[in-house]
Amino acid sequence: MSHSPDNQHQPPYRPEGRYPQQPHPQPPYGGQQQGQPQYGRQQPPYGQQQAPQQSYGQQEAGRPRYDQQAYDDQATVYQQRVPELSGYDRAEQPPYEYDGERPRRKSRVRRWVIAGAAVLALAGVASLVMYHFEIPPFTDKGSPVSFGQTPGGGAVKQAPNAKALMPTGPQAEFKNESTLPDGTHLAVTTLTGKKSGFKGQVWVWAPKEYNDPKFAKSGFPVMIALPGGAGFPRNYWMGTDLKLQASISKWYSEGKSKPFLLAMPVLNPENHDDDPKDPLLGRYWDGSDIPGQPKMGTWLTDDVPDLMRENFRTIKSRDGWCFMGSSTGGFASLKAVLKYPEKFKAAIASGPDIVPDSGLWKGHDQEKNENNPNLLSKALVEKKGAPDVYIAFQVGDSENNKDTLPNVQKYIATYGNKGPIHTTLRIIPGGKHNATTYVPNMGEGPIEFISKVMEGPVE
Repeated sequence: MSHSPDNQHQPPYRPEGRYPQQPHPQPPYGGQQQGQPQYGRQQPPYGQQQAPQQSYGQQEAGRPRYDQQAYDDQATVYQQRVPELSGYDRAEQPPYEYDGERPRRKSRVRRWVIAGAAVLALAGVASLVMYHFEIPPFTDKGSPVSFGQTPGGGAVKQAPNAKALMPTGPQAEFKNESTLPDGTHLAVTTLTGKKSGFKGQVWVWAPKEYNDPKFAKSGFPVMIALPGGAGFPRNYWMGTDLKLQASISKWYSEGKSKPFLLAMPVLNPENHDDDPKDPLLGRYWDGSDIPGQPKMGTWLTDDVPDLMRENFRTIKSRDGWCFMGSSTGGFASLKAVLKYPEKFKAAIASGPDIVPDSGLWKGHDQEKNENNPNLLSKALVEKKGAPDVYIAFQVGDSENNKDTLPNVQKYIATYGNKGPIHTTLRIIPGGKHNATTYVPNMGEGPIEFISKVMEGPVE
């Protein structure tokens, strides 16, 4: 720092109010650094005449070395704007040119926070995508699921007259399809029917009570749920969007329903809705053994129940077996109970057909009559000592087929509550021909109607 002639401290001169761009400390003004030229002459304030060149520290005769007041004002402004630099130590870091605003260093913490947030956001999006496309480890789909073991493990000793039937085996290979909020599993297996010879998928579900230790020796009732439409390659009751499984758990907690095991097989051997130009579009198998066709009747009433007996604790008698279905699945459910009352006790038929109407029956009238619910009901009413069966119908008053409700009402008027056939009908206000309509309305009467006559859990 230089001194003025009156021995007062004077701030070093900076051309245009800036620090010089030397990387190292400079010697006092007026001195000379080794190997470097001496600083040149001072520039006078604007409007003054250029002074002859002279070394700093010298004074021209008859006039001051520089305008003291102008320079003091300049230094004061500079120090007020950047006070922390007034005692700037040039030996610690190189100077910079001041352009009116102090350069800022971005906060390292702020950069890390932004980077971390970005990583978390990307990870969240990636996990959602992987969950949607069912990519492990973000989903347990495809994991093995076993329903055959009893809680706590080990064999269960039963009384000779026990109503429950322990799993007979062999155990099927079930893969998890989805896990419900209550921890229960929807699982799927591929079954080759020993009696029908048909190979297809079957989805299964057990309520949480099934794994309750207090039911370790108990058999549970089975409901075989059949879809409408193509019913292939999937059974839409296995989809959690319809909330069939959650509804059964809810109804059981409310005392309306049994804690049913669910079996959800494919209904037809192929998807007949694929090609709109197909002349046989809309063909289906009526849940029956049509000559020359896959034996879907045997598949539904023999092979699927056998699968449940092999892998679950079930009930030996017909009191633990029922069907539920909508549309063509409702027809197949109704027909199965009427044709095999010694095997099945009840059915919920939603928006069903009442007569077989598949085009595949052509040329097979006798076999068609053997699968006609009207004729089966007539024979059951006339049969002495026939077992009681219970049919809960539900039909919307806005079904797309306007004949559905009149046909059901006619069937009930003819056969309902006569002899061994017991029926009830729920007409759904504003109800349409779809599963979304049928599931919640099952809790408004139909599920109670069949649950009151069925057993389970029982030992």
